[in-house]
Amino acid sequence: MADKIRIDKWLWHARFFKSRTLAGRFCQGGKVRLNDQPIAKAHALVGAGDVLTFAKANQIKVVQIVDVGTRRGPAPEAQTLYEDLSPPPPPRPDKAMAPAQPGQRKPGHGRPTKADRRATDKLRGRG
Repeated sequence: MADKIRIDKWLWHARFFKSRTLAGRFCQGGKVRLNDQPIAKAHALVGAGDVLTFAKANQIKVVQIVDVGTRRGPAPEAQTLYEDLSPPPPPRPDKAMAPAQPGQRKPGHGRPTKADRRATDKLRGRG
């Protein structure tokens, strides 16, 4: 049965989680789908060909397991354990098109600041 491994251990080997404990808690929270079936146990067995779907860092990850691996190696080695089938992230809005943050305004727009008023007063000879 070397071709199957616990899902929490595989997620840790593939470096989706910093610790196996975190991976186990994530699985027990029912936040992982194995071949489109929700699972709630960290001891569910996975093998090559299985597809995992889960949310990670505000993104939906869909990965197909290529190999179960034997250890938690460096990141390049971990990336060989799966094929990423995730949809591309949505495009980020341009800063120029984004609405202004509270407290920020374009120069020359809105009510004058104290520095603007001082400059105007100095120009008019009132201060």
